[in-house]
Amino acid sequence: MAELLTVERLSAGYGEAIVLFDIDLSLAEGRSLALLGRNGVGKTTLVNSIIGVTRRRGGKIAFAGRDITAASPEQRAHAGIGWVPQERNIFKSLTVLENLTAVAKPGPWTTQRVFAMFPRLAERKTNLGNQLSGGEQQMLAIGRALMLNPRLLLLDEPTEGLAPIIVEELLRALKRLVREEGLSAIVIEQHARKILELTDEAIVLERGRVVLAAESAELLADPSRLERHLGLAAA
Repeated sequence: MAELLTVERLSAGYGEAIVLFDIDLSLAEGRSLALLGRNGVGKTTLVNSIIGVTRRRGGKIAFAGRDITAASPEQRAHAGIGWVPQERNIFKSLTVLENLTAVAKPGPWTTQRVFAMFPRLAERKTNLGNQLSGGEQQMLAIGRALMLNPRLLLLDEPTEGLAPIIVEELLRALKRLVREEGLSAIVIEQHARKILELTDEAIVLERGRVVLAAESAELLADPSRLERHLGLAAA
């Protein structure tokens, strides 16, 4: 499989602060990656660097065979990088349907397909964003990212703070995206075991550096490797 995303010796941060140090990672087309680590180790900064909103201090990023190191966030989105931030960032004054159609790009993902994946959104398509529950807002954020018809989807803590029943619904949707649809994805998640069951490979960050890289199945089979870096977070 061809490499879709390549990050080489990336150092980045915010202002004068450097958060990431010499990060290397690659992701092939159709593969999914779990991005793991304790709080504050640089996971969100890495995703933010891929979408182009951090200050790069070294290294380069290539996407679909093109060097995007100097590309703007808008150019990266246009190239096919979709993003679901931790804050969700939906348009709260627009309806569910308007949220989806406002950013739509031509491609296989349509409002009908999003509604089929998230029936709750179909039931609430005329509701405003601020009338949705937290779980429904997260579904809408994912649906909106899919309406851009990305080649790579980045998700930052998609299940954080949600009720267990909603978490399971979202995980089923993510499994469908990466297993059945073959969408390339990078997922930040605190619940390591749950996300390793969905992804192909994983990396663990510690103090802004990659300290472990392996196939997800290998880490599930030998959880002691994760426990050394994550402790209780690996449970």
